[in-house]
Amino acid sequence: MAPPIDQTKALLHEAAEAYTPSVLASSLGAEDMVLLDLIAELRLRIGVFTLDTGRLPQETYDLLQLARARYGVPIAVFAPESADVERYIAVNGPNGFYDSVALRQECCHLRKVKPLQRALAGKKSWVTGLRRGQSAARSEIAFKEWDAEHGLEKFNPLAAWSEEDVWDYVRARDVPVNALHAQGYPSIGCAPCTRAIRPGEDIRAGRWWWENPEFNECGLHPHQRQDSKAHG
Repeated sequence: MAPPIDQTKALLHEAAEAYTPSVLASSLGAEDMVLLDLIAELRLRIGVFTLDTGRLPQETYDLLQLARARYGVPIAVFAPESADVERYIAVNGPNGFYDSVALRQECCHLRKVKPLQRALAGKKSWVTGLRRGQSAARSEIAFKEWDAEHGLEKFNPLAAWSEEDVWDYVRARDVPVNALHAQGYPSIGCAPCTRAIRPGEDIRAGRWWWENPEFNECGLHPHQRQDSKAHG
């Protein structure tokens, strides 16, 4: 079964034309690489940015360089404030996030959430690679929703895509992806907080695996959102 590509393209066109300036928030995961490929192919006016937490795997940095060369699309990089990182490490140590959920969430907040706020400042919409099949917490993601926290529209054009849809597209278009995907990492974040998954595990089981699954989000995508009426 082919991916629902026409719907995805229509959503990307809507973001680019009706909610400009628009940006793709890319973690450089397979889903985000699919979206980057589509944005480049359709020549859409959607900017692209990624968050460099300072703790990413080398494979992610390698893909960032490769994506820039392949697509010729500027990819802005937003990093945490050095003073925030220095304060955290001074109090909690470089790996304090292993000690409690609260400390892990604080680390995610300063390394991801605060840079995201800067990246979205002045934008009217942002595009993500979220899919309903990624986790139970994401099972009801809308194609388009109002992001009250950031005051802009949020588009999830791959919401209805399956994991198979993503990889079918990657293979058909020869889309570059993170080398860690081939090593059992379906979801890739910071190096110390990501592991390969075992057969049968949830695809996000490798993220913050030492915590209960109910906490396995970093704060970039809270789910208290008011769905837009334009898309289900």
